[in-house]
Amino acid sequence: MNKTNDSVKDAEQNRNVKDSERAPLNAEEQEKWLGVRRERTAHERRRNLIIVSSVVVLAVAVITILLIWRSRSAAPAEEKATPVVSVGVAKAERQSIASQVSAVGTIFPREKAEVGAKISAQIKQMGLLKNKVVKAGEVLAVLESRDLVAQRNEALAALTEAQANARSVVTGNIPQTNAQDQKALLDARANVNNARATYERRQRLYAQNGISRKDLEASQLALTQAENELRLVEQTISLRAKSLNPNDRALAAARVAQAQQHLATLDAQLSYATIRAPITGIVTDQFQYQGEFAAAGGKLLNIADISQVIVKAPFSDSIAADLKVGEPASVLPTDTSGGQMTGQISLVSRASDPTNRTVEVWVTLANGAGQLRANGAAQVTVSTQTKTDAIVVPASAVTLEATNANEGTVMVVDASSVAHETKVTVGIRTPDRIEITKGLQGGEIVVIEGNYALPDGTKVVSEEKKNESGEAATEEKKKEP
Repeated sequence: MNKTNDSVKDAEQNRNVKDSERAPLNAEEQEKWLGVRRERTAHERRRNLIIVSSVVVLAVAVITILLIWRSRSAAPAEEKATPVVSVGVAKAERQSIASQVSAVGTIFPREKAEVGAKISAQIKQMGLLKNKVVKAGEVLAVLESRDLVAQRNEALAALTEAQANARSVVTGNIPQTNAQDQKALLDARANVNNARATYERRQRLYAQNGISRKDLEASQLALTQAENELRLVEQTISLRAKSLNPNDRALAAARVAQAQQHLATLDAQLSYATIRAPITGIVTDQFQYQGEFAAAGGKLLNIADISQVIVKAPFSDSIAADLKVGEPASVLPTDTSGGQMTGQISLVSRASDPTNRTVEVWVTLANGAGQLRANGAAQVTVSTQTKTDAIVVPASAVTLEATNANEGTVMVVDASSVAHETKVTVGIRTPDRIEITKGLQGGEIVVIEGNYALPDGTKVVSEEKKNESGEAATEEKKKEP
């Protein structure tokens, strides 16, 4: 390398000398000078590469030493500081649980009435009644009834006439006829007695030859005629007493009854002109208004008593087989913002719908606040498959393998506050609780908050204990002067 440098220096000196002498280089000298120049450039490149490589290696070594030093110094600190996760916990308890099944039903009022007109007339008086609360017996509408009033007055006059005729028959005609019959009977008896006495006197005279036989036979004929007249009068009185007098009285009484019935019919029709509420409730529909013509049989109003309602919901026939009248059921209206309500199963239909294999179930519940609307929709939830002694945990404590799977995991906290992953099998499920059929014995502490992706063997502390510790520390700081 020193020789090369000397050659380069000699070449430079020769170049300088030649430049000073301004003598041109020949081809051999020029070729030699270019070779020396190339060797010098290559030497500088190798030197720069060695320097850069040395600096990089030194930097890598320094960084490696720093990293090793930091890892060794941080390892004891990590070993000393064990992470503690704050979680929510609950206890796996033995209690009753039931599977819940829901269905959407329709709300019907407990009592409903359709109010219509029974006579055809113009509506004389009727206000706007829709959504109005009415009481039983309250006047809802008044129909035009002046023609009915006139007909009733006519019927009343006919009744008065029939009653007068009946009194005349009972107290006038029949007593007069009875008196005449009594007089005819007495006259007939007197004639018989007189004819018999005459006949007896003439018999004695004939025996004494005082009269002729012709006079005796005439007396006998007069007696026979008098006796026949007496029998006729007696039979006439008997016949009149048995048939003629009762018929007259019955005919008079029938005419009075007919007049009374006609008057009652008109009174009933006249009462139909005033339309009253048959039940207490709310007017849900109004079909006609004041001034319109109401036809007989046409609907005017619909009244519904929604203080108590019935929710009719279709349930599967397999589920309906486990339901009984009197069991509780929850109702959640879908068309209002009201909360869940509790009712009672009042009917389980004995017939099944052949189309979708469902059974209609009625749930009766109070609706005093009017929270449920008639003909609205509500979700009915009933309980089936009840178990009384089951291991139950909150639903958030179980992480299922799939939404419809029966197996999953539960993080169980031991006495050292360490969470361990435990495989479990679930049974009955509700929105907030799950039955554990395998994996737990009951009484274990399980994690219900913060259990998602919680590693097995993690040190945990419950939120309640953490809050108690924080409050105790705060109290101690307050006590310090």
